[in-house]
Amino acid sequence: MISPARAAAYDLLLSVARGNADLPSAIATARKRLDDDRDRSLAAEIATGVQRWRAALDYLITVFARRDVDRLDPEVLEILRLSAYQLLHLTRVPAAAVVDDGVNLAKRAGKKSASGFVNAVLRAISRKRHALPLPPRPSHPEDRDAALEYLSISLSHPRWLATRWYDRFGLDVAERWMQFDNSPAPLTLRVNTLKTERAALVAALHAEGVRVRPALFAPDALIVEEGQPLRGPAFEQGGCLVQDEASQLVAHFADARPGNRVLDACASPGGKTTAMWAAMQRRGFLVAGDVRDRRIHLLRRTLAGAGAGRVRVVQLDLLAPLPFGDAFDLVVVDAPCSGLGTLRRDPDIRWRRREEDLQGLAASELRMLQHASEGVAVSGRLVYSTCSSEPEENEDVVSAFLATTPGFVMLERRTVSLSVPESVLDDRGCLRTEQHRHGLEAFFGAVFERRSAPRAFAA
Repeated sequence: MISPARAAAYDLLLSVARGNADLPSAIATARKRLDDDRDRSLAAEIATGVQRWRAALDYLITVFARRDVDRLDPEVLEILRLSAYQLLHLTRVPAAAVVDDGVNLAKRAGKKSASGFVNAVLRAISRKRHALPLPPRPSHPEDRDAALEYLSISLSHPRWLATRWYDRFGLDVAERWMQFDNSPAPLTLRVNTLKTERAALVAALHAEGVRVRPALFAPDALIVEEGQPLRGPAFEQGGCLVQDEASQLVAHFADARPGNRVLDACASPGGKTTAMWAAMQRRGFLVAGDVRDRRIHLLRRTLAGAGAGRVRVVQLDLLAPLPFGDAFDLVVVDAPCSGLGTLRRDPDIRWRRREEDLQGLAASELRMLQHASEGVAVSGRLVYSTCSSEPEENEDVVSAFLATTPGFVMLERRTVSLSVPESVLDDRGCLRTEQHRHGLEAFFGAVFERRSAPRAFAA
């Protein structure tokens, strides 16, 4: 009998490969079909691991199968990937059980004729797992071709991204960055100060058997070290939310203040919105918007659970002009972007993005920022943020915005409110978290101030 977790991992990986779902959505669907928490965790671990190590797995499958992965049936390829991942990275599972399940999965998928092939490839990988023929780290970092082979195959990142990071940072930093991406992400909570205080939450979690430690940079962030907080009263009653530490820093960087009129223009799922409402001490006027019905529903649910019911929710599309005038002291644009800064938590993004996507994304982000600027009052602030590591979506958008939008200046380091640690600000005063420096996902933020009355931005 095939392990329920491995069968679920196969189904969700095939769904991702066919483009029917992204990895988080596929995992959420698979979890609903599994009754045992251990099976849920294992299925998610296998699927996530396969996406992290896909390039290395495909390289090894090609070597031991003696044929390119493009020549394999999609069902057979996913079976080989998930089985090879278990053989190489989940050594607590007996190799014989992994191979047997791989063979049985081939039969279950209607590929009985491939079962012998699957068996032979997996047994060959198992025999060689302590001496795998992967490209080694080059002894000379300046050997560009060898470095790119190592980074793109052995550390399993797209060749175009490996090339960018190697050329921008060099081998050592690119290697550390990719090793970070390939490590499991911790569960990070944010204390919801609308409902509780940090010490009280830590005590409540401890009573539930959950051990946490303070994060390094975000003051309300807690890293879970032991236990399952998401099924206990502290979480269910809204005392904390799941939110990445770098994402939490964006809300602090925005520096919403009591009495402000604030627009959070790309607000769903609502973590930053609730953090800003807490920073405002429930005093002022906060509007949260997003574009799709599903995201609006998620946003409303987050706000209600967090005790932020007084926040106004609107449906808006920043690719079109705002439906209101320059009424806000603060407008925050946490722009939809490539997500290339979050490859540790969302490893399938690395295979879905293409280098040619960046220019189109940057153009959309600039358009959103220009439209958002129309809502900023004189002396008001406009905050732009992404979870991208790439200059096209960060510095280049900032430069293009300043060149095309009269009346705005970017606040430099000496004029930015130090609502975040100086160590996560760059020389210009932009928020910049980096994997190799901070041990955080790559987030970027810039803050602008309107110095003169609104005018139409340049074409």
